Amino acid sequence: MQVTFLGTGSGAPSTRRNVSGIALGFDQRAKWWLFDCGEGTQHQILRSQLKISQLEKIFITHLHGDHLYGLIGLLASRSLRNDNAGPVELYGPSGIERYVKAVMDVSPVHLHYQLHIKIIEEGTVFEDEDFTVACRKVQHRVPAYAYAVREREKPGPFLVERAKAAGIQAGPLYAALKRGEQVSLPDGRIVEGKDFVGPAQRGRVVVISGDTEPCEAVKELAQNADLLIHESTYAFADKELAIRSGHSTAREAAQLAKEAQVKSLCLTHFSPRYENEDGDLTMSDLLEEAREVFPETALASDFASFSVKRGRNTVGETEKPCYNE
Repeated sequence: MQVTFLGTGSGAPSTRRNVSGIALGFDQRAKWWLFDCGEGTQHQILRSQLKISQLEKIFITHLHGDHLYGLIGLLASRSLRNDNAGPVELYGPSGIERYVKAVMDVSPVHLHYQLHIKIIEEGTVFEDEDFTVACRKVQHRVPAYAYAVREREKPGPFLVERAKAAGIQAGPLYAALKRGEQVSLPDGRIVEGKDFVGPAQRGRVVVISGDTEPCEAVKELAQNADLLIHESTYAFADKELAIRSGHSTAREAAQLAKEAQVKSLCLTHFSPRYENEDGDLTMSDLLEEAREVFPETALASDFASFSVKRGRNTVGETEKPCYNE
Protein backbone atom coordinates (compact mmCIF):
# COMPACT_ATOMS: atom_id res chain seq x y z
CA MET A 1 0.00 0.00 0.00
CA GLN A 2 1.34 3.39 -1.02
CA VAL A 3 0.25 6.70 0.55
CA THR A 4 0.78 9.95 -1.37
CA PHE A 5 -0.14 13.31 0.14
CA LEU A 6 -1.64 15.68 -2.44
CA GLY A 7 -2.56 18.42 0.02
CA THR A 8 -1.56 18.91 3.64
CA GLY A 9 -2.80 22.40 4.51
CA SER A 10 -6.00 23.55 6.16
CA GLY A 11 -8.68 26.06 5.24
CA ALA A 12 -7.10 27.57 2.14
CA PRO A 13 -4.08 26.67 -0.02
CA SER A 14 -0.73 28.34 0.61
CA THR A 15 2.39 28.61 -1.52
CA ARG A 16 3.72 25.54 0.26
CA ARG A 17 0.68 23.37 0.88
CA ASN A 18 -2.48 22.65 -1.03
CA VAL A 19 -5.73 21.79 0.76
CA SER A 20 -6.72 18.26 1.67
CA GLY A 21 -6.17 15.26 -0.56
CA ILE A 22 -4.61 11.85 0.12
CA ALA A 23 -4.07 9.07 -2.44
CA LEU A 24 -3.85 5.41 -1.51
CA GLY A 25 -2.39 2.97 -4.03
CA PHE A 26 -2.10 -0.81 -3.88
CA ASP A 27 0.55 -3.41 -4.57
CA GLN A 28 -1.72 -5.83 -6.37
CA ARG A 29 -3.88 -3.58 -8.54
CA ALA A 30 -3.25 -0.74 -10.98
CA LYS A 31 -5.88 1.39 -9.27
CA TRP A 32 -5.82 4.00 -6.53
CA TRP A 33 -8.26 5.67 -4.18
CA LEU A 34 -8.58 9.33 -3.19
CA PHE A 35 -9.52 10.58 0.27
CA ASP A 36 -10.88 14.13 0.12
CA CYS A 37 -10.59 16.42 -2.86
CA GLY A 38 -9.87 20.03 -1.98
CA GLU A 39 -9.58 22.73 -4.62
CA GLY A 40 -6.61 22.16 -6.93
CA THR A 41 -6.34 18.42 -6.26
CA GLN A 42 -6.35 17.63 -9.96
CA HIS A 43 -3.33 19.93 -10.43
CA GLN A 44 -1.56 18.06 -7.64
CA ILE A 45 -2.32 14.75 -9.36
CA LEU A 46 -0.74 16.06 -12.57
CA ARG A 47 2.43 16.86 -10.63
CA SER A 48 2.53 13.37 -9.11
CA GLN A 49 3.09 9.92 -10.57
CA LEU A 50 -0.60 9.09 -10.23
CA LYS A 51 -2.73 8.52 -13.34
CA ILE A 52 -6.17 10.06 -13.21
CA SER A 53 -7.52 7.29 -15.45
CA GLN A 54 -6.68 4.75 -12.73
CA LEU A 55 -8.68 6.54 -10.04
CA GLU A 56 -11.26 4.02 -8.84
CA LYS A 57 -12.85 5.39 -5.66
CA ILE A 58 -13.19 8.73 -3.88
CA PHE A 59 -13.96 8.94 -0.16
CA ILE A 60 -15.04 12.34 1.22
CA THR A 61 -14.73 12.81 4.99
CA HIS A 62 -17.04 15.83 5.23
CA LEU A 63 -18.50 18.65 3.16
CA HIS A 64 -16.25 21.59 4.07
CA GLY A 65 -14.82 23.27 0.99
CA ASP A 66 -11.16 22.54 1.64
CA HIS A 67 -12.02 18.83 1.40
CA LEU A 68 -14.56 19.05 -1.44
CA TYR A 69 -14.23 21.98 -3.85
CA GLY A 70 -11.90 20.18 -6.25
CA LEU A 71 -14.30 17.28 -6.81
CA ILE A 72 -16.33 18.38 -9.83
CA GLY A 73 -13.29 19.66 -11.71
CA LEU A 74 -11.49 16.38 -11.10
CA LEU A 75 -14.44 14.30 -12.29
CA ALA A 76 -14.83 16.46 -15.41
CA SER A 77 -11.12 16.34 -16.27
CA ARG A 78 -11.07 12.58 -15.88
CA SER A 79 -13.80 12.41 -18.50
CA LEU A 80 -12.11 14.85 -20.89
CA ARG A 81 -8.75 13.11 -20.70
CA ASN A 82 -9.98 9.51 -20.92
CA ASP A 83 -12.71 8.43 -23.32
CA ASN A 84 -12.50 4.86 -22.03
CA ALA A 85 -12.15 5.60 -18.33
CA GLY A 86 -13.78 3.08 -16.03
CA PRO A 87 -16.47 3.90 -13.46
CA VAL A 88 -15.82 5.83 -10.25
CA GLU A 89 -17.45 5.20 -6.89
CA LEU A 90 -17.91 8.29 -4.72
CA TYR A 91 -18.48 7.81 -0.97
CA GLY A 92 -19.48 10.62 1.33
CA PRO A 93 -21.88 11.95 3.97
CA SER A 94 -25.49 12.81 3.25
CA GLY A 95 -25.54 15.93 1.07
CA ILE A 96 -22.75 14.83 -1.27
CA GLU A 97 -25.29 13.71 -3.88
CA ARG A 98 -27.13 17.05 -3.75
CA TYR A 99 -23.85 18.94 -4.06
CA VAL A 100 -22.75 17.00 -7.14
CA LYS A 101 -26.17 17.28 -8.81
CA ALA A 102 -26.51 21.00 -8.09
CA VAL A 103 -23.12 21.92 -9.53
CA MET A 104 -23.59 19.71 -12.57
CA ASP A 105 -27.07 21.15 -13.18
CA VAL A 106 -25.79 24.73 -13.12
CA SER A 107 -22.57 24.02 -15.01
CA PRO A 108 -23.31 20.91 -17.10
CA VAL A 109 -20.69 18.18 -16.93
CA HIS A 110 -21.03 15.23 -19.29
CA LEU A 111 -19.15 12.29 -17.87
CA HIS A 112 -18.06 9.54 -20.27
CA TYR A 113 -18.07 7.03 -17.45
CA GLN A 114 -20.44 5.94 -14.70
CA LEU A 115 -20.36 7.78 -11.38
CA HIS A 116 -21.87 5.82 -8.50
CA ILE A 117 -22.59 7.90 -5.40
CA LYS A 118 -22.85 6.05 -2.10
CA ILE A 119 -24.02 7.76 1.09
CA ILE A 120 -22.07 6.55 4.10
CA GLU A 121 -23.10 5.73 7.63
CA GLU A 122 -21.07 4.21 10.43
CA GLY A 123 -19.90 0.71 9.66
CA THR A 124 -18.49 -1.07 6.61
CA VAL A 125 -18.99 0.96 3.44
CA PHE A 126 -17.02 -1.22 1.01
CA GLU A 127 -15.56 -4.71 0.86
CA ASP A 128 -14.12 -7.07 -1.71
CA GLU A 129 -11.81 -10.09 -1.66
CA ASP A 130 -8.79 -7.92 -0.77
CA PHE A 131 -9.98 -4.99 1.38
CA THR A 132 -12.69 -3.61 3.60
CA VAL A 133 -13.35 0.08 4.26
CA ALA A 134 -15.14 1.10 7.45
CA CYS A 135 -16.02 4.54 8.77
CA ARG A 136 -16.88 6.14 12.09
CA LYS A 137 -18.49 9.48 12.80
CA VAL A 138 -16.06 11.94 14.39
CA GLN A 139 -16.38 15.26 16.24
CA HIS A 140 -16.34 18.28 13.97
CA ARG A 141 -18.55 21.28 13.22
CA VAL A 142 -20.46 19.38 10.52
CA PRO A 143 -21.14 15.66 10.08
CA ALA A 144 -17.71 14.14 9.45
CA TYR A 145 -16.22 10.67 9.23
CA ALA A 146 -12.90 8.88 9.61
CA TYR A 147 -12.06 5.93 7.37
CA ALA A 148 -10.15 2.70 8.02
CA VAL A 149 -8.83 0.70 5.06
CA ARG A 150 -8.15 -2.87 6.15
CA GLU A 151 -6.38 -5.41 4.03
CA ARG A 152 -7.69 -8.94 4.47
CA GLU A 153 -5.44 -11.56 6.03
CA LYS A 154 -3.22 -13.32 3.48
CA PRO A 155 -2.67 -17.11 3.56
CA GLY A 156 0.75 -18.18 4.72
CA PRO A 157 3.39 -19.31 2.21
CA PHE A 158 3.48 -22.91 1.01
CA LEU A 159 6.43 -24.68 2.65
CA VAL A 160 7.90 -26.38 -0.40
CA GLU A 161 10.97 -27.75 1.34
CA ARG A 162 8.83 -29.35 4.04
CA ALA A 163 6.68 -31.02 1.39
CA LYS A 164 9.77 -32.32 -0.40
CA ALA A 165 11.20 -33.64 2.86
CA ALA A 166 7.94 -35.53 3.42
CA GLY A 167 8.40 -37.22 0.05
CA ILE A 168 5.48 -35.45 -1.63
CA GLN A 169 5.95 -35.05 -5.37
CA ALA A 170 5.41 -31.64 -6.98
CA GLY A 171 2.22 -31.26 -8.97
CA PRO A 172 -1.52 -31.06 -8.24
CA LEU A 173 -0.98 -32.26 -4.67
CA TYR A 174 0.98 -29.12 -3.89
CA ALA A 175 -1.96 -26.94 -4.92
CA ALA A 176 -4.32 -28.88 -2.68
CA LEU A 177 -1.93 -28.69 0.27
CA LYS A 178 -1.47 -24.96 -0.27
CA ARG A 179 -5.25 -24.56 0.02
CA GLY A 180 -5.04 -26.34 3.39
CA GLU A 181 -6.87 -29.44 2.22
CA GLN A 182 -6.42 -32.99 3.48
CA VAL A 183 -4.61 -35.07 0.87
CA SER A 184 -4.25 -38.82 0.35
CA LEU A 185 -0.80 -39.71 -0.99
CA PRO A 186 -0.08 -42.56 -3.44
CA ASP A 187 1.64 -44.54 -0.66
CA GLY A 188 -1.51 -44.45 1.46
CA ARG A 189 -0.50 -41.70 3.86
CA ILE A 190 -2.97 -38.94 4.67
CA VAL A 191 -1.51 -35.49 5.29
CA GLU A 192 -3.05 -32.20 6.35
CA GLY A 193 -2.46 -29.16 4.19
CA LYS A 194 -2.22 -26.88 7.23
CA ASP A 195 1.01 -28.66 8.18
CA PHE A 196 2.64 -27.42 5.00
CA VAL A 197 1.54 -23.78 5.10
CA GLY A 198 3.27 -21.05 7.10
CA PRO A 199 1.51 -18.58 9.43
CA ALA A 200 -1.08 -16.30 7.86
CA GLN A 201 0.05 -12.75 7.10
CA ARG A 202 -1.87 -10.06 8.94
CA GLY A 203 -3.44 -7.50 6.65
CA ARG A 204 -2.26 -3.91 6.76
CA VAL A 205 -4.46 -1.13 8.15
CA VAL A 206 -4.44 2.58 7.27
CA VAL A 207 -6.72 5.01 9.11
CA ILE A 208 -7.49 8.57 7.94
CA SER A 209 -9.11 10.84 10.50
CA GLY A 210 -10.43 13.70 8.37
CA ASP A 211 -11.14 16.84 10.41
CA THR A 212 -11.92 16.12 14.04
CA GLU A 213 -11.38 16.92 17.65
CA PRO A 214 -9.67 14.08 19.54
CA CYS A 215 -12.36 11.44 19.92
CA GLU A 216 -12.94 7.84 20.93
CA ALA A 217 -14.28 6.94 17.49
CA VAL A 218 -10.92 7.51 15.82
CA LYS A 219 -9.06 5.75 18.63
CA GLU A 220 -11.28 2.69 18.32
CA LEU A 221 -11.04 2.69 14.52
CA ALA A 222 -7.25 2.95 14.68
CA GLN A 223 -6.53 0.22 17.25
CA ASN A 224 -3.26 -1.50 16.24
CA ALA A 225 -3.27 0.16 12.81
CA ASP A 226 -0.08 0.21 10.78
CA LEU A 227 -0.53 3.89 9.99
CA LEU A 228 -2.76 6.59 11.43
CA ILE A 229 -3.03 9.77 9.37
CA HIS A 230 -4.46 12.35 11.74
CA GLU A 231 -5.23 16.02 11.37
CA SER A 232 -3.05 18.36 13.42
CA THR A 233 -4.25 21.84 12.62
CA TYR A 234 -2.75 23.50 15.69
CA ALA A 235 0.03 23.33 18.25
CA PHE A 236 -1.04 22.58 21.81
CA ALA A 237 -0.28 26.18 22.79
CA ASP A 238 -3.17 27.15 20.49
CA LYS A 239 -5.55 24.66 22.04
CA GLU A 240 -8.33 27.26 22.33
CA LEU A 241 -8.26 27.77 18.56
CA ALA A 242 -8.54 24.02 18.09
CA ILE A 243 -11.55 23.82 20.41
CA ARG A 244 -13.24 26.75 18.70
CA SER A 245 -12.89 25.24 15.23
CA GLY A 246 -13.35 21.55 16.01
CA HIS A 247 -9.77 20.48 15.30
CA SER A 248 -6.89 18.67 17.04
CA THR A 249 -3.44 19.66 18.20
CA ALA A 250 -0.26 17.74 17.41
CA ARG A 251 0.08 16.60 21.01
CA GLU A 252 -3.51 15.34 21.15
CA ALA A 253 -3.11 13.39 17.92
CA ALA A 254 0.06 11.82 19.30
CA GLN A 255 -1.68 10.87 22.55
CA LEU A 256 -4.47 9.23 20.59
CA ALA A 257 -1.93 7.29 18.48
CA LYS A 258 -0.20 6.10 21.65
CA GLU A 259 -3.45 4.92 23.23
CA ALA A 260 -4.53 3.19 20.02
CA GLN A 261 -1.14 1.44 19.85
CA VAL A 262 -0.61 2.22 16.18
CA LYS A 263 2.73 1.49 14.56
CA SER A 264 3.20 4.99 13.18
CA LEU A 265 1.53 8.38 12.97
CA CYS A 266 1.63 10.95 10.19
CA LEU A 267 0.21 14.39 10.90
CA THR A 268 -1.43 16.59 8.27
CA HIS A 269 -3.92 19.49 7.79
CA PHE A 270 -1.67 22.19 9.23
CA SER A 271 -2.63 25.81 9.87
CA PRO A 272 -0.48 28.18 7.78
CA ARG A 273 0.29 30.13 10.96
CA TYR A 274 3.24 27.75 11.58
CA GLU A 275 4.84 28.08 8.14
CA ASN A 276 6.76 31.25 9.01
CA GLU A 277 10.12 30.14 10.41
CA ASP A 278 10.39 33.47 12.25
CA GLY A 279 7.08 32.98 14.03
CA ASP A 280 6.58 32.14 17.68
CA LEU A 281 5.74 28.54 16.75
CA THR A 282 6.85 26.59 13.67
CA MET A 283 6.32 23.20 12.07
CA SER A 284 9.30 21.95 14.06
CA ASP A 285 7.42 22.74 17.26
CA LEU A 286 4.44 20.65 16.12
CA LEU A 287 6.73 17.72 15.38
CA GLU A 288 8.57 18.06 18.68
CA GLU A 289 5.43 18.18 20.83
CA ALA A 290 4.03 15.13 19.04
CA ARG A 291 7.23 13.10 19.31
CA GLU A 292 7.47 13.80 23.04
CA VAL A 293 4.31 11.68 23.34
CA PHE A 294 4.65 9.33 20.38
CA PRO A 295 8.15 9.10 18.87
CA GLU A 296 7.08 7.35 15.65
CA THR A 297 5.56 10.54 14.26
CA ALA A 298 6.21 12.37 11.00
CA LEU A 299 4.75 15.52 9.47
CA ALA A 300 3.29 15.13 5.99
CA SER A 301 4.24 17.45 3.13
CA ASP A 302 2.69 17.82 -0.30
CA PHE A 303 3.84 14.99 -2.60
CA ALA A 304 5.40 12.97 0.23
CA SER A 305 4.88 9.34 -0.70
CA PHE A 306 5.75 6.20 1.20
CA SER A 307 4.94 2.52 1.51
CA VAL A 308 3.01 0.82 4.28
CA LYS A 309 4.82 -2.50 4.61
CA ARG A 310 3.68 -5.62 6.38
CA GLY A 311 5.07 -5.95 9.88
CA ARG A 312 7.26 -2.85 9.65
CA ASN A 313 7.10 0.68 10.96
CA THR A 314 6.31 3.08 8.13
CA VAL A 315 7.77 6.32 9.46
CA GLY A 316 11.00 7.17 7.69
CA GLU A 317 10.37 4.91 4.70
CA THR A 318 9.39 7.79 2.47
CA GLU A 319 10.24 8.01 -1.20
CA LYS A 320 10.03 11.77 -0.79
CA PRO A 321 10.52 12.43 2.93
CA CYS A 322 7.78 13.95 4.98
CA TYR A 323 8.43 17.49 6.12
CA ASN A 324 10.58 16.69 9.11
CA GLU A 325 12.66 19.54 10.49
